[in-house]
Amino acid sequence: MKENDNEIAIKVDHVYKSFNIYYDRANTLKERMLFFARNKRREKREVLKDINLEIKKGETVALIGVNGSGKSTLLKLMTQIIFPNKGTIETKGKLTSLLELGAGFHPDFSGRENIYFNSSIFGLTKKEIDARLDQIIEFSELKDFIDNPVRTYSSGMYMRLAFSVAINVDADILLIDEILSVGDQHFQEKCFNKMRELKKEGKTMVFVTHSMESVKNLCDRAVWLYDGKVRMDGNTDEVVKEYLRVTT
Repeated sequence: MKENDNEIAIKVDHVYKSFNIYYDRANTLKERMLFFARNKRREKREVLKDINLEIKKGETVALIGVNGSGKSTLLKLMTQIIFPNKGTIETKGKLTSLLELGAGFHPDFSGRENIYFNSSIFGLTKKEIDARLDQIIEFSELKDFIDNPVRTYSSGMYMRLAFSVAINVDADILLIDEILSVGDQHFQEKCFNKMRELKKEGKTMVFVTHSMESVKNLCDRAVWLYDGKVRMDGNTDEVVKEYLRVTT
């Protein structure tokens, strides 16, 4: 083990990820029988190609790039929602993620019930959730709706609840996708202020965003993905400047 391995929160080592894309896929038994040959048409799409990254404990890192560059796929690999075809990803510490809006919420459960359900997934006991419940509800600003089924929530309300749970589970690593672009300006600012607090506390954060202002205001480092590869990795201002020069 290297001397500095204890300083690493996330290590991505020669990671490749591909998906099979199927065309003209039959939906019924009749279609499968009539179009048997066509059902075999598929394309292997490489999304990530030999990605190597080391993210230190306490770093705040942005993954940037145009749509389809592999940012969200890399974030999902870090959470082990999906797994690489080749290579390895190691994370050290308790991890929480906000990847897809409302992922993990049961639509027929109330907001309060979903707090208990989601927090238990993150490893909290009922006693620990009880102690944090008021804090979670207060941050979400959903007190008047917390006992309504979440299927009645708007996308902004989903985000409020998901973010409020995720920041209250005492995780060492936070992985956040583009969902912070959802909702009103007031709550977005509240979220970013909270993320600054977590940064000061030494939490490790990796997030995907198209907002270069957010990247510059929050991140120590930016990783620019292009066509499934790391095109540039370094100081936030330098990476963002080059990214904007090329893409605008």
